[in-house]
Amino acid sequence: MHALVVIDVQNDFCPGGALAVTGGDEIVAPINAMMAEFDAVILTQDWHPAGHSSFASQHPGKAPLEMTEMPYGPQVLWPDHCVQGSLGAAFHPRLDTDRAELIIRKGFRAGIDSYSAFFENDHETPTGLEGYLRTRGIDRLTLVGLATDFCVNFSAVDAARLGFEVTVREAACRGIDLGGSLAAARAGMQEAGVTLA
Repeated sequence: MHALVVIDVQNDFCPGGALAVTGGDEIVAPINAMMAEFDAVILTQDWHPAGHSSFASQHPGKAPLEMTEMPYGPQVLWPDHCVQGSLGAAFHPRLDTDRAELIIRKGFRAGIDSYSAFFENDHETPTGLEGYLRTRGIDRLTLVGLATDFCVNFSAVDAARLGFEVTVREAACRGIDLGGSLAAARAGMQEAGVTLA
């Protein structure tokens, strides 16, 4: 079985949002159009408590997009975004959420960020998505969404390492490209065995 995993198509990652990805809203219609091709549709949703440790506002003297060191490794500090229950955390209003069989929320633990749909940023704490896919008999995944070089990238690489057959449809993704992160993400995905289509 083949699932479409739609990563973080939320208001805060679209134009006008707190952490807007250029052209983030342009992928909504293509994603909706491709949903019918798949046996299952799964959505992920960034879901941070207020005052999350990955927010630059929690680190005096630090600005958004600066790096810091966390107990689990290096961490980009972000503007406050996708705070639980906020309009910014809601899915883009045109995204066809009715088609989703599962919504995986991530980043809800205050002390650790979560880019991947499969693991928190310690690369150990699971989200439960792998177990769901295995019990459903899903072995092929196509990933789309935001942002190519962060949450899509981390999710795709983890899925490939877990043994899933993974494709990223780049036309239905948009990237942040923080200091060359987009090229690095593409290389890393290909190295992990992810198909870029």
